[in-house]
Amino acid sequence: MSAPAKPKGPDLTKGVPLADIPDGGVFAGHAHGVPALIARQGAELFAVGSTCAHYGGPLAEGLVVGDTIRCPWHHACFSLRTGEPLRAPAFKPVACWEVSQRDGKAFVGRPVKRAKPRPPGAPAAAKTPKSIVIIGGGCAGNFAAETLRHEGYAGRITMLSADAAIPCDRPNLSKSFLAGAAPASWIPLRSRRFYSRHEIDLRLDARVAAISPAERTLQLANGRTLGYDALLLATGADPVHLPLPGGDLPHVRYLRTVADSRAIIKRALESRRAVVIGASFIGLEVAASLRARGLDVHVVAPEPVPMERILGADVGKAIQKLHEEHGVRFHLGATAAAIDAERVTLASGESLAADLVVLGVGVRPSIALAEQAGLATDRGVTVNEFLETSAAGVFAAGDIARWPDALTGERIRVEHWVVAARQGRTAALNLLGRRERFDAVPFFWSEHYDMTLAYVGHAERWDAIEIDGEPERKDCTITFKLTGRTLAVATIFRDRESLLAEVALERRIAELRP
Repeated sequence: MSAPAKPKGPDLTKGVPLADIPDGGVFAGHAHGVPALIARQGAELFAVGSTCAHYGGPLAEGLVVGDTIRCPWHHACFSLRTGEPLRAPAFKPVACWEVSQRDGKAFVGRPVKRAKPRPPGAPAAAKTPKSIVIIGGGCAGNFAAETLRHEGYAGRITMLSADAAIPCDRPNLSKSFLAGAAPASWIPLRSRRFYSRHEIDLRLDARVAAISPAERTLQLANGRTLGYDALLLATGADPVHLPLPGGDLPHVRYLRTVADSRAIIKRALESRRAVVIGASFIGLEVAASLRARGLDVHVVAPEPVPMERILGADVGKAIQKLHEEHGVRFHLGATAAAIDAERVTLASGESLAADLVVLGVGVRPSIALAEQAGLATDRGVTVNEFLETSAAGVFAAGDIARWPDALTGERIRVEHWVVAARQGRTAALNLLGRRERFDAVPFFWSEHYDMTLAYVGHAERWDAIEIDGEPERKDCTITFKLTGRTLAVATIFRDRESLLAEVALERRIAELRP
């Protein structure tokens, strides 16, 4: 999602001394006119494009793990053998070439031939479901549909999205797009033509009224009935709406969809003063984006320190200070009591002038359909390690799924875009009968002005926080522990440490597997 980087360094097609390529590391340069790298693992050499297919991150600064390479920015993972994306957030491959050796040098050669998946319409295996329905048009549903086709699934795929827009890059809606730094062309994950070309029947504004797992049918809101052989629930989450007087006024907005982001932008262009209610990641990213557009921004939140529950007091205070340095004014330990056309009135009686009000106080999983269908739920849809629900042939992925966490032994539900995308891929494989466990380490990132925070793992509670570095200087590693065990690691501008922490958590999960 960024302009192609200009080639730098040596031409790898003309040869690189083997001694210059570190074992377990990479040597960067260019090949065939694009940035490239040679990676080495023991006696094996690989060559791939060095620009991440997600946001253009520098793979040469990433981490080689086995025969894969991981992006330092958002932890996308690619095969060094084929260039194929193995983990979200990337869903497009990077270039991949053959490597030869002679006279003590490594030479990048011709492109590696990728195996082509079976095209739609080709005969399917006897046990493969003839039709799969995906309810939800977010990243979990999108990654599932793409994975099905990539794996050669030839049956009918129907994706029912309640949204009016095609699947989008949701993280950008509160970040660069809202701030005016990213063009609208960045937002769709794919074009409408892509879904047509891959015979994915994407239906927008398509709401499902009921599901009958016993009959393997579902009823649409328009009264039509649709059958399926296998079903994926990926209905996502809905913003929590506060029952405030004036909460339905036209300048009061929530942020979840492309339409929501566009509406906030439209109002911001006509406004001078904004109040953000809620100091969640979304709320603070919105605050930063509105400041980038020049608005006077106030943040109202009930907690004494922003993000303290997730990141701890020290990091929360550092994030607050960063926002204050950019002109945001905080009203903490405060709640909104009412909104009118010109102001937000707090419970304390204080009045804040506002031409635009954005509420970001969290989301709730959209599990009404699952409950109606009689599926097991517990603050989300209960699934096993294969993301299968209590009903045969019905899987769930994304914000609604509560799955058994291999690290803690507890069931968890995570509302992060990358997790949803990775679950979409795993669910697709299991819809095809692969029986692949979902045990990926959760990951998310958050951007605030010139600061990016990366977070791997999942710590709903902890009894110790270890901070290496200085959060206020935007250079630190924060480790969250419970009874001596590391559950999660957050970093600010320590990308490689974030990748290493992810690998360490993965290894511990592997040790805990039965």
